[in-house]
Amino acid sequence: MSGSEYSLAHVGVYAGMPSRKRTETGYKARRRQVARWEQTGARVFARPLRYPKAWPAEPAREKGIDVKLAIDMVTMAVADQYDRGILVSCDTDLAPAVEAVLALKKERGRPELELVAWEGRANKIGIGGVKLTYRMIDRNLFDSIRDGTDYTLDP
Repeated sequence: MSGSEYSLAHVGVYAGMPSRKRTETGYKARRRQVARWEQTGARVFARPLRYPKAWPAEPAREKGIDVKLAIDMVTMAVADQYDRGILVSCDTDLAPAVEAVLALKKERGRPELELVAWEGRANKIGIGGVKLTYRMIDRNLFDSIRDGTDYTLDP
């Protein structure tokens, strides 16, 4: 592959799945959203949300989705399945996976890694002493690419 030619190898969406028993509307909405993502060619990895005892006063949480994303990012890098990874997340739990990919780059010269984060967020992935390539999504860019579909509405 020459310097500016790339082919898209993988688009993964990693998300929590509401419980049908807890919120039928949320469950159906996420199913419709997942179907839409899959129509675009993305591979969707949905894991059940965890509901605290105080739910709905306390929100449900995604559990394990960051681990799945980290495993995929590192195993695909080790298998040499991409030249450039683009990670869109502010989840600081992903720092060890970023470190692993950077170690591969140091050892083998690839893959490149870019991070995308939301402007104004206090938390973003950081590795001590390492300058990471960040692309920031500001409010205007977010609004221009945002999916405004109300997935709670039946089609």
